[in-house]
Amino acid sequence: MWKRGVHNRSNAIKKRLFGKLSIVVIVIVICTGSLFASTKTYYNAAPPAPSKVSVENLWGTATSEGWRPSSAPRSDWPPPPNESNGYLRVRCNGGLNQQRTAICNAVLAARIMNATLVLPELDANSFWHDDSGFQGIYDVDHFVNSLKDDVRIVMSIPEIQKNGKTKKLKAFQIRPPRDAPVSWYTKDALEKMKEHGAIYLTPFSHRLAEEIDIPEYQRLRCRVNYHALRFKPHIMKLSNSIVSNLRTEGHFMAIHLRFEMDMLAFAGCYDIFNPEEQRILKKYRKENFKEKDLKYSERRAIGKCPLTPEEVGLILSSMGFENSTRIYIAAGDLFGGERFMQPFESMFPHLENHKTVDTSGELAESTRGLLGSAVDYMVCLLSDIFMPTYDGPSNFANNLMGHRQYHGFRTTLHPDRKALAPIFIDREKGRTAGFEEAVRRTMLKTNFGGPHKRVPPESFFTNSWPECFCQTDPQNLADRCPPSDTVQIVESQMDSDTTINSDTTQSNMTAVVER
Repeated sequence: MWKRGVHNRSNAIKKRLFGKLSIVVIVIVICTGSLFASTKTYYNAAPPAPSKVSVENLWGTATSEGWRPSSAPRSDWPPPPNESNGYLRVRCNGGLNQQRTAICNAVLAARIMNATLVLPELDANSFWHDDSGFQGIYDVDHFVNSLKDDVRIVMSIPEIQKNGKTKKLKAFQIRPPRDAPVSWYTKDALEKMKEHGAIYLTPFSHRLAEEIDIPEYQRLRCRVNYHALRFKPHIMKLSNSIVSNLRTEGHFMAIHLRFEMDMLAFAGCYDIFNPEEQRILKKYRKENFKEKDLKYSERRAIGKCPLTPEEVGLILSSMGFENSTRIYIAAGDLFGGERFMQPFESMFPHLENHKTVDTSGELAESTRGLLGSAVDYMVCLLSDIFMPTYDGPSNFANNLMGHRQYHGFRTTLHPDRKALAPIFIDREKGRTAGFEEAVRRTMLKTNFGGPHKRVPPESFFTNSWPECFCQTDPQNLADRCPPSDTVQIVESQMDSDTTINSDTTQSNMTAVVER
């Protein structure tokens, strides 16, 4: 009994000792793990190696990853039937590029409804105070012929014979819902078209959903946007002259400097202006946009304010662009005048615009009209590098990024304003250490115009990949390029669309097509 009791007490002592030792071991393991964890955190916190930007590479094109533009049909796509369901009229409101997307949507809507499209009306007066219209800006014959296998297009609704009398067919007017689905056109709109013979959709800005899960419909949009919509010869000639002048000293960059009254008022970015300027901006906003309580500090912190000219200069300087870089400024009247441009000009003195490069004088009276916008568009399209400073609701910048992507992944510097905002705010507060490095790191996270997945709110017109691109040796058969003869036809159209009679420009664009 005694031995058994001693034995039991001995076992109890061993168990207690083992328990204490276990606790000690666990504590040691935890402490050791914490030590390693803190060591790992310390090394992660150490500043990484300085980032580098190859400016020389940026003057080329973005990496294509084997993709090439292709908007030719890849499945059964019959020509329009001999008889349509009626006539479609549309009124495209807004500026030139908002109208451009509306034209693309009008062609697609006509195809969806098997309608005969009446040449789209451009509501130029309400925005530009310019009555040039479609015929004054675009090559109508080229537009009609390019789309003959997609839709029927007429100049106007023809007269009809009824009860032995000739009368004009009146189009039934409809206000389409914003971003209407395909089903609205195949049901509501088509029903009215069959009932009246013709319908008139007005206004027609953003009246067809962008995301449509039918690739052939999206490719038709690209055929319209990048092939059928070609500016008139005199506009192409004038654009050629400006591009040739800009290329006399080598590469040039184009910047869409959206530091203008309408966009600043829309964004609610007032505080950097004097009291009188703030009054003007607030008045403009009240007259043109919904009433909202907008705080500048909050708006700027989340990247909702357009970049200032000085911020644009600081970005370029941080990336390593030399002050001899030639820059074309595409913009209307910059709000705030010279005092906002002076810091930019001191960093990059070789700034050009309509007035400095148009030797013909044709743009002198038209810089705010459709002609000036069209020339700006072509110069920015053909520039070696394009940089938008505010792409939010800017149709000009969004369309150009998509067009440059389609024509050979041409380099685009696309600042992430939300990521850059705290960097600029720190600089203004005197915390300048590491400023250029922080800007470079932020800019290096962008794709520079290469192929990338479209993520909302990015527009289809900004990024038509992958629907309007193909690969000759794809992993996914749906991405295979069409038969070679079709590709050659499309490439031939691209050449004729973008050829402007400059040897330098011609060789540049040929390289883009071949890429």
